Amino acid sequence: MTDIWIVFAIIAAIVVLFAWDRLPVIAVCLGAALALWATGILTLQQSLAGFGDPAVIFIAALFVVSAGLEVAGVTAWAGQLLIRQAGESRTRLIVLMMAFVGVLAALISVNGAVAALIPVVVVMSIRLGRAPSQLLMPLVFGAHAGSQLLLTGSPVNVLVVEASENAGGAGFNYFEFAIVGFPIVIGCIAIVVLFGERLLPTRTSKTLPPDLSKHALTLVEQYRLSSDVHQFRVRAGSSLIGRARDTMGQTDRGALTFVTIEDGKGNPIRTGEVKEGDVLVIRGPAEQAADLAGELCLSFRDDLPEGGISDQLFNRNSGLAEVLIPPRSPLIGQRFFPGMVTESGDLIVLALQRAGHDLEPGAPLVAGDTMLLQGTWSALDQRLDHAEVLVVNSPDLVRRQAVPMGSGAKTVLASLGIMVFLLATGLVPPAVAGLIAAGIILISGVLSTEQVYRSVGWTTVILVAALTPLSTAMQVTGAAQLLADGLVATVGDSGPRVLMAGLFILAAIMGQVISNTATSLIIIPIAVVAANQMGISVQPVLMCVCIACAGAFLTPVATPTNLMVMEPGAYKFGDYWKLGLPMLIWFFIIAVFLVPIIWPFAPAVAG
Repeated sequence: MTDIWIVFAIIAAIVVLFAWDRLPVIAVCLGAALALWATGILTLQQSLAGFGDPAVIFIAALFVVSAGLEVAGVTAWAGQLLIRQAGESRTRLIVLMMAFVGVLAALISVNGAVAALIPVVVVMSIRLGRAPSQLLMPLVFGAHAGSQLLLTGSPVNVLVVEASENAGGAGFNYFEFAIVGFPIVIGCIAIVVLFGERLLPTRTSKTLPPDLSKHALTLVEQYRLSSDVHQFRVRAGSSLIGRARDTMGQTDRGALTFVTIEDGKGNPIRTGEVKEGDVLVIRGPAEQAADLAGELCLSFRDDLPEGGISDQLFNRNSGLAEVLIPPRSPLIGQRFFPGMVTESGDLIVLALQRAGHDLEPGAPLVAGDTMLLQGTWSALDQRLDHAEVLVVNSPDLVRRQAVPMGSGAKTVLASLGIMVFLLATGLVPPAVAGLIAAGIILISGVLSTEQVYRSVGWTTVILVAALTPLSTAMQVTGAAQLLADGLVATVGDSGPRVLMAGLFILAAIMGQVISNTATSLIIIPIAVVAANQMGISVQPVLMCVCIACAGAFLTPVATPTNLMVMEPGAYKFGDYWKLGLPMLIWFFIIAVFLVPIIWPFAPAVAG
């Protein structure tokens, strides 16, 4: 078997294994890279060279920037703005939603944009009385279309730019994709507005993501902190001054219950001594609260926050977490009371309940009891040990949905702006621009080192790194040349547009079965050789391939985002092609007929 046919056999095995979907994608990709080495087609250095490719580093950095935007509440803010602006008009809702997810996908990738907006769109559909199935597929397809607006929209864009430059072409700058991206997005929006209602099913999933946008208010009402709550400021001469703050909740004051204590700037405090200007939050009858104020030399607080106690307890700096005491928890039998500081020193117990009723302060805990805790978001993420308690709603998930423009938002937006500026001006290579942005997010503390690791889509990164040598193998063995010769011979004198049509169809078909990134790594070398064979510029041909790879609409397994909405949208396998086929036809028209007008077939003449 010649080297060319070995490469074809490896490609066929990749396609079959991806379609079979019984082995992890990472295992298939790494197996392909090792097979190229084991068969002697590539050296070990060549077969693993993709892991040091700058394009792979850039893609990994984009995942970090995407996670930073989400954790800092930028996407939550944008989603809430979308809900406010959409109103009840279906057309306006679809236009705003698809345009917004398109721009977001262009900035932070399709996966990041869709993952951030699925809960927002589900909540929006429920509030407006619409089936989520009418909105979730347009959300994903709008993100695919938007990935063609900017270089950062998709790993395929990065690979196409790199291939164009390596082939001696002019490449594509950061904003150049938008020339075809805007018509693509506008056409896709028009298709959904005009035909989406008839082409999409009307179903509601039984397992919808929870709406956590009003989470703080729900918890405040559940634990009866919304009424009979009084706030006092510690005055000079109060007997409380100098007392340990973490013991405030232990005093027996009849029907009064201590909730929390804050410093003069509104930040919850748990350690140290009570000082003048601190704020005490007490729950109980107004008369007893007034008596307490007179006794302890306290004054009623007159600068209450606009959103009331819920905004005071739940904001950009601190959050709430409801936890359940599970069987065999080491906390069973221990005594807690409102205002108590946990052993770690950075969480405070606001309330305790048993079967929905307030628990007597100091009563021993039993399995099934619930506690409401307050702390900084980082403390809530780190301290809630699952061996001790079960968290009802993940603080991380709550923060991403319910805290718009939270801590670190300005830093993340600044890092995104710096990255866009560097990419647009070309002052540094894309990988460097991405690493600078990701480094700012890490060093500033918006994401911890562990969160950075978790934020990277390692399947995508390893897929690109492991399959990049496949493109090299297709070139060095002549496999790409053979396929390109066959494609050019088939086209004959029909012209380069027919060549582009053939490449588009081939890429589109493969992209419905395996990932669009893997498809691009197989098709790009064929496209470059075919363009050279016909004596035309590689730019229009590669842009055609790029658009074709983005048109992964026809099956739920085509992209991770297609699968993301399958359950919340209650979609079936056959639902995707009904709306996806008109979308793919529009992509074909843009790729084959508009692209050559923007990037002519004639190669650029060196000046």
